[in-house]
Amino acid sequence: MGHGIFFLATFVFLYYTIWTLIMPFVDTTHPIQNVFPPREWAIRIPVMILLLAAGVIGSFLGIVMVRSAKPRAIRQL
Repeated sequence: MGHGIFFLATFVFLYYTIWTLIMPFVDTTHPIQNVFPPREWAIRIPVMILLLAAGVIGSFLGIVMVRSAKPRAIRQL
């Protein structure tokens, strides 16, 4: 399982690196350009992943804080 995850992460890293650092210098009519999405997605995808991760982490922290809050005794005058 660990090897599979490692190879998947390596593939994603290499694909993204080639897409963002090398493909801008390749001619737009070259057939290899068909393997990669448009360049604006090189920014959109990581931003969407970061926003999703921040939302999940924030939700998790909020739920933990609400559940761990100790009920306070109401002070009567």
